[in-house]
Amino acid sequence: MKFGVLGPLTVTGPEGEVRLRGEHQRVLLAMLLFHANRPVTTDLLVGALWPDMPPKSYASNLHTYVSRLRARLPGSRIDLAGRGYRLHVATEDVDLLVFREAAAAGRSAARAGQPEKAAMFLRKALAQWRGHPLTDMHVPVLDAELGRLESERLAVFEDCVDAELAVGRHAELAAELQAALTENPLRERLAGQLMLALQHSGRQAEALEVYRMTRATLIDELGIEPGTALRRLHTSLLQGDGDDAPLPRPTWPICQLPAVAADFSGRDRQLAEVTSRLNPGGHSVPVVVLSGEPGAGKTSLSIGAAHQLRSVFPDGQLFVPLSGVDSPRDTGAVLADLLRGLGVSGPAIPDDLQARAATYRGLLTDRKVLVVLDDAADPAQVRPLLPGTPGCAVLITSRRRLSGLAGATRLTVGPLADEEALRLLERIAGRARVSAERTDAVRIARACGNLPLALRIAGTRLALRPNLRLGLLADRLEDEGRRLDELEVSDLQVRASLALSYAALAKTSQVALRRLGLIDTVDLPEWRITTLLDSHSTEGVVEDLVESGLLEPTGTDETGEPRYRLHDLVRVFALERARAEDSTRDRYTSARTIVDAIIGIADVAARRLPWTIPLPRLRGPIPAQPLASDLVKRLTVNPEAWFSAERVNLLNGIPKMSALGWHTDAILVMDRLSVYLWAEGLYADMRVAYQSIADAAENSNPRVAARARSVLALLWHARGQYEKAVDAYRACATELAALGEREALAWVHTNLAACLIAVGRSEESIELTASARIELRDDPFAVGSALRIQLAALNRLGRTEESARIVSEALDVAQSFGEPRQLAMALHDKAWAYVLGEGNLEQARELAEEATTLLRTVGSRSSLAKALRTLGAVLAGLGKREESVRAFREARDIARELTERPRELSCTRAIAAAWIGDGRAGDAIPVLRECLATYREMGSTSATTITLNLLAAAYDCQNDVVAAAQARAEADRLGDPRDTNTAILLKLLLNLAVVPAPAVPAP
Repeated sequence: MKFGVLGPLTVTGPEGEVRLRGEHQRVLLAMLLFHANRPVTTDLLVGALWPDMPPKSYASNLHTYVSRLRARLPGSRIDLAGRGYRLHVATEDVDLLVFREAAAAGRSAARAGQPEKAAMFLRKALAQWRGHPLTDMHVPVLDAELGRLESERLAVFEDCVDAELAVGRHAELAAELQAALTENPLRERLAGQLMLALQHSGRQAEALEVYRMTRATLIDELGIEPGTALRRLHTSLLQGDGDDAPLPRPTWPICQLPAVAADFSGRDRQLAEVTSRLNPGGHSVPVVVLSGEPGAGKTSLSIGAAHQLRSVFPDGQLFVPLSGVDSPRDTGAVLADLLRGLGVSGPAIPDDLQARAATYRGLLTDRKVLVVLDDAADPAQVRPLLPGTPGCAVLITSRRRLSGLAGATRLTVGPLADEEALRLLERIAGRARVSAERTDAVRIARACGNLPLALRIAGTRLALRPNLRLGLLADRLEDEGRRLDELEVSDLQVRASLALSYAALAKTSQVALRRLGLIDTVDLPEWRITTLLDSHSTEGVVEDLVESGLLEPTGTDETGEPRYRLHDLVRVFALERARAEDSTRDRYTSARTIVDAIIGIADVAARRLPWTIPLPRLRGPIPAQPLASDLVKRLTVNPEAWFSAERVNLLNGIPKMSALGWHTDAILVMDRLSVYLWAEGLYADMRVAYQSIADAAENSNPRVAARARSVLALLWHARGQYEKAVDAYRACATELAALGEREALAWVHTNLAACLIAVGRSEESIELTASARIELRDDPFAVGSALRIQLAALNRLGRTEESARIVSEALDVAQSFGEPRQLAMALHDKAWAYVLGEGNLEQARELAEEATTLLRTVGSRSSLAKALRTLGAVLAGLGKREESVRAFREARDIARELTERPRELSCTRAIAAAWIGDGRAGDAIPVLRECLATYREMGSTSATTITLNLLAAAYDCQNDVVAAAQARAEADRLGDPRDTNTAILLKLLLNLAVVPAPAVPAP
């Protein structure tokens, strides 16, 4: 089947076009294609199929549509995947995937200095487009994606033009560029490319006219001059220098800015000053610090200015909340978030703060990016977040002046002018209403000190209460004379304004707000708010808090629970009131209630997930659940959804619990959250949280610290840092043995055994698994894991007869256990045993396919990647090159999503081997070298040996006899002659590297 979305939706089968019945089928297919080979949640599909209101039977309707679509697309796979569905397709069968793969290949060729090759790939990418994506249908949930896709196409076109200009196709490009610039008149890069094409076609006057028109358009539309690069090109044309350099290529325009507040007004002078100070020209990075009283509107001003500057910083705008008001965020965690936003994920994010900062600066090199750092605590928090090269700029908001930040321009943000304050009230409460009671509006503004936060609180009360007279609100504010006098003191202005709203709340709502301050969380599900009230009536509390402007609705989470946002300053005020009005016991009880509720919900949710993590099962007492059982049941109907919604809150709560000395509670939460995180491949989250637990519990709770460090060792292992993991495992084993933690110790030995195989110490691995199996004998999952590790070690030692017995035992255990994932992996191991023992590849193929089919139904992505990798090797041995590469690609993509670097590397290596057989040894060699370097760093001798032999095969194809001999000689030195596993796997992969003999014509 061939699918097209870059134009009208099309489906083409072996017999021609396939027509889908009904709009719902077409929308469903479009959604699956736009997320090809990735899960699409049921919620997203329902939103696409029924944008207004889904029917009550939407679940069964969706199932019916999926079944009908499967019937219309024979040969295509639409599988259940977690909370939704996934369509499996080959890259070459979907025009969108072809477009992106060809574009990536073209950009890679361009970076390698091969413009002609780059142009070929990029033209192939552009040829996939038949018009606007999905031009014959409207799927509102895809609107943002379609907009990004149009921008992506334009960027690919510009890259293609750069490549074709580099090979001298100037005259051919002029007309095409003129049309593109007409459609996108603000695109400076297109203008520069057209100027170059015209100049080299002998049309210099027309090139200069393009600059004049572009400059006029930029000034008229945006009020800005062209960027430095375009001005430099214009100058070179005037001087006749013939500068061939294209404009810098924006690789990822990214905008993380929040929307400008609908009621944002005034600040014209400050906006002009900020934007002028952030001009990216010159030899340094301009830094502007906005400081002033809390509530003065520093954040709103920064967001407004940043939006005005988007065209000046075309590569992107980053927005970083630093939470400096009372709980400054760790700079390392901030850098990790920034790197993820810039496309760096999982193991690629360095652990060291300085390394993260260096990686971040490297990504911004020669870019035009505006970085907005909101609510900075001090200069030390900011310095690692500053870009290192001209072209970027930084806008910082802070309660402090940050005097220690060298070279920064400091601007003070004070109260609004009188007219600006009234305009803000008009925007919130309505112009007609404010005009009708203007004198009272002036009284309100004056009482609020003209501070935006106080004005918004007052205006929101008016907006939510249409019948409330402005005079009545003004009277109330003035009745608090002593507090309002404090508005003249900058640090007390926001506190006094918040106190006015607090005093207007019902008593129960005041209790709720104080307790919300205690739990120190900005993003709140409704159940947290009502749970804090214990015996107090919860009726109307949330509505009261929302009406007062102290709590902001943010939507509904994946579990269907309404969520709210508590502003940082409101939370600080609430905490102050709690300390002043509540006893120590009351505050402790409130915090304890939330922690007990979280542990209980997490425990229920984790036990409903399939167990895939190689750690001790969830055991031991947990606190009594303070929530009603029906609420817990509702929240955990979909455990993945609950963990997804609460993940950030839970992770943020771990160091806070540790700081209170609640180390056992912290690890209870984290062990349950990790059941979800491990399955999703969110290893970085686990690493940060367990490290904080280990550090906090080091002296006061060695048992918790040792358990936390055992997980950290597992995470080193998953990242492929084998030697480091081995050392960490051994240290943990010593600690756990001394503490009498026998089950945890047995799991450490099991995981250590797996790690030792990778570094060539299989004998020790067998000894460890034998002893661990005895301790873990009552846990079928653990026994199955230990058996798989043991047979892998035996295979590395050439003891295939023993491993065959282990395979049979593992299959018996899995069948008696009845857990689908365990059974699938036992079938997988049996398949590989056929390869190693009897060489029966057909039988191995059947078992491997059975394992992958079973794993697709249970949603175990990591295990599926492993089984697909094995299936790819078996197919390679059978000479099924295309099927083999398809399996390796799918396994690689899954491993990449899960940030499982070792498995991603092994699949990448296999695909590179197939390139050798396709006559692309020149493309395969750099990839294999990169794999080799990583394997050496990991300390994996068997993987290094295989990669060296594949490199030798590639060198043979290029007649590089010396390099091939050197690679084979090193492989011979490293290889273990007993290692049957490595020898057989190498033999299978070498089948991919063999260039097929030409077909002999029949006589």
